[in-house]
Amino acid sequence: GMQQIEVLPNVISYSSTISACEKGGQWQRALGLFVGMQQIEVLPNVISYSSTISACEKGGQWQRALGLFVGMQQIEVLPNVISYSSTISACEKGGQWQRALELFVGMQPIDMLPDVIIYSSTISA
Repeated sequence: GMQQIEVLPNVISYSSTISACEKGGQWQRALGLFVGMQQIEVLPNVISYSSTISACEKGGQWQRALGLFVGMQQIEVLPNVISYSSTISACEKGGQWQRALELFVGMQPIDMLPDVIIYSSTISA
């Protein structure tokens, strides 16, 4: 019969699945996948982080979004415009404007600022 080929999930397959959950508003699933990938020692990249943060932001989970954002920097994954914007937006939605402001001020590199302002106003609209 047909041989079964074992396909090991990798960071790309995880990231795209997390992204699909994020687009579908399934923050719990996105977070579950994010935690699961690390349990099988698949290191998350900027895309898996950004999609999970964005899913948490859409679900009104500012603490989780912020936790992910902090964790991302601890393993030296550089945040992109989406991870910054989603975290800032999540804090803003949670009434955490001081945290949003701290993130905004602490942004590295500074040349991302204009993009984030545009992006944030787009997702807040």
